[in-house]
Amino acid sequence: MVRDRAGQTDRVRVFIRRSSAERNEARFIESTIQSVVAQASIPLRWVIVSDGSTDGTDEIVSRYADAHDWIELLRMPERKERHFAGKVHAFRAGKERTDDLSYEVIASLDADITFDSDYFSFLLGKLATDPALGVVGTPYEEKSGEIYDYKFTSLDHVSGACQVFRRECYEAIGGYLPVKRGTVDCIAVISARMKGWKTRTFTEKVCQHHRITGTAQASPAKANFNTGVMDYVMGNHPLWQLFRSAYQMTKKPYIFRGLALEAGFLWSFFQRVERPVTREFVKFHRREQMQRLKSKFSLKALSGSTPAPVATEVRESR
Repeated sequence: MVRDRAGQTDRVRVFIRRSSAERNEARFIESTIQSVVAQASIPLRWVIVSDGSTDGTDEIVSRYADAHDWIELLRMPERKERHFAGKVHAFRAGKERTDDLSYEVIASLDADITFDSDYFSFLLGKLATDPALGVVGTPYEEKSGEIYDYKFTSLDHVSGACQVFRRECYEAIGGYLPVKRGTVDCIAVISARMKGWKTRTFTEKVCQHHRITGTAQASPAKANFNTGVMDYVMGNHPLWQLFRSAYQMTKKPYIFRGLALEAGFLWSFFQRVERPVTREFVKFHRREQMQRLKSKFSLKALSGSTPAPVATEVRESR
């Protein structure tokens, strides 16, 4: 349920929850909280899950929780090992705190993003106008000012920076899959389409991402290698991956970015890294990728120009 500033109930009942494993996010989380507090449509409840933070994050959250009865801090036991499955465990723990609520929308957002005051009203409006939409979001702008280029990929992908689910869709896919290597957000979105839901990124708005993608625990080079590993784990088609890596070579640092991506994918192939997804998932995912490649080539053939490389995004910042 979303309440407007006059205390009225919006037409879409909503629950917005802090999903990521918030661990040592004091540099960013206050700005994120301020963005949510300033929303035209505030959440019925926002559970901020502190996943073993030791840097003062909890104190910041507690201060806002004291001032706003719809914000709740949930402290989880500190864990020594950091991995992407921690986000899922945190999300599930927070979701249990909502069993007493009736809501129609659930959202996951990172602790290092900000957005304008009608950001969620905009996304809720999209869900309200199309009952087939299961997951919605927007692009994110990096600290450098770079915005992910959707010209070469599908707007069906929804970035993990902020994913807004229709509750029925979230429950249909069984929620997030706890994968230690990552791809948690992408698997959820693809699973939603497998279940017949639409997923959509709306480019009319953006959120600001205040940390370089994928560098929470790694250098940019290592982050690109890890992204290649995640591409393999998710089941990317080898031909798609070749075009994806070629496109990434055109981004700074030139050549090396794409090489690191392809190296991560090939290393995973030769190491036979285990995939946590089903064969049906891989088939569905690759079929979508091949359809997009064919579409890109067909469009370029009609225009008489050389086909452009195709990219896709796997975003994990934890």
